[in-house]
Amino acid sequence: MNPLRIDFYVLPDQSENGRALLACRVTDKAYSLGHTVYLFTASEAQAAMLDDLLWTFRQDSFIPHERYPLAGSEGSPVLIGTASPAEVEAQVLINFTLTFPDGFERFERVVELVDQQPEVLVKSRERFRQYRERDCAPETHRL
Repeated sequence: MNPLRIDFYVLPDQSENGRALLACRVTDKAYSLGHTVYLFTASEAQAAMLDDLLWTFRQDSFIPHERYPLAGSEGSPVLIGTASPAEVEAQVLINFTLTFPDGFERFERVVELVDQQPEVLVKSRERFRQYRERDCAPETHRL
């Protein structure tokens, strides 16, 4: 059994910014615990949106982060980008895409964000199966 931890966080609805706000909350928690994070996005537009949201999602939050690979220097604890997780060094992978992340096994923890949008649900079930096929034991947390 793979010691890697995989968590699916399932929101009860499909509010417009639900998954994005959840991504910020999970990033904040991981950062506050001293972990490095890669926030994997499907597009530059998603990366830009999460980049902006990390500054504003909570009034007192400060999460140092950079875009990857546009980052000026290595060393930011939180990276946001569209590059394959297989090329990024971090402890926690937050998958904001609907695809199965290449290189997921390099991380200590993988977080999958799910809401009730039909396409998101279908794709998350596929990823859940794919993790199990790779001898992982993903856990589901209903929020």
